[in-house]
Amino acid sequence: MTTVVQNTLYITAQGAAVSREHESLVVRLEKVERLRIPRRHVAGLVCFGRVWVSPEAMAACAEEGIGVTFLSESGRYLARVEGTHQGGIVLRRLQHRVADDPAFCSSVVRSIIAGKVANTRAFVQRAVRDGDGAVRVEGDAVLDALARVLSSLERAEDVDAMRGLEGDAAARYFGWLPTALRARDEGVVFRGRSRRPPRDPVNAMLSFGYALLLHDCVAALASAGLDPDLGFLHSERPGRPSLALDSMEELRIPFVDRMVVAMVNLGQIRAKDFVERDGGFEMSESLRKAFLVEYQARKRDEVTHPYTGVAVRWGLVPQVQARLLARSIRGELRPYPPFLLK
Repeated sequence: MTTVVQNTLYITAQGAAVSREHESLVVRLEKVERLRIPRRHVAGLVCFGRVWVSPEAMAACAEEGIGVTFLSESGRYLARVEGTHQGGIVLRRLQHRVADDPAFCSSVVRSIIAGKVANTRAFVQRAVRDGDGAVRVEGDAVLDALARVLSSLERAEDVDAMRGLEGDAAARYFGWLPTALRARDEGVVFRGRSRRPPRDPVNAMLSFGYALLLHDCVAALASAGLDPDLGFLHSERPGRPSLALDSMEELRIPFVDRMVVAMVNLGQIRAKDFVERDGGFEMSESLRKAFLVEYQARKRDEVTHPYTGVAVRWGLVPQVQARLLARSIRGELRPYPPFLLK
């Protein structure tokens, strides 16, 4: 199945092939043409699972500045192909230099985690306000715990201590999340955060959504001239876009968790929409398409950016944050201002 949303081309059909013909990208499945689109109309190409992209198509995408992202069928990030970096070497050299500065790293990590925890509190507060029973009782306890984390974060002296606080906050949040879910199908459950493989349907949706967000963050950082692989919160590891994972942290709940909870609580998700395989759960192709459409629809909604005060589409928030981070690295803006959910 092929889905084009807001100029991003998502290919989920297993066995699909992407080739270049003149100035267009052509998608075929079982040798039958399913889509032909001028490459100038494509902003990004995301391939799930067994999707073949010809060398000519990848070269054409690189020439046009189109990033090609490869994910597993379930949405796990694998690799990305892109052309010449747009920001030049100066900013990247500076990024590598400040990554060795403990004071700068601590400042950025503190801001990222503060943003993530504050956004978690905002989400829980909204659920407590609109909910009843266990949602309120357990939610109030989580809100108190998250407030303590924010207070401790201000006094934390190094990145390792901050990572520990972030882990505590995430554990409290995911321990509470089942109370916020009101699935109309008893098979749609959440048993605590699990990955590789996701052990239940809700985890499968969260992992899929996080993979989409990671693609957006990698693209935003690259377009801002930053190195997506060199992070501050996440340590370097071959093949891992650590800075993109950093950028995701403050955006996970605003972008993904809120959407997943809403889809579950509105009765849009059924147990039959998932396939259990090798001890984990995967989304059906039809659910993946519905998820992609919903994800992109939400990205078109507008939000007033808490730092700039300007109304922007949700889909541009990773771009704005990447540029704020670049300004912070250049010394124009200290500390880095995280995105805060209102």
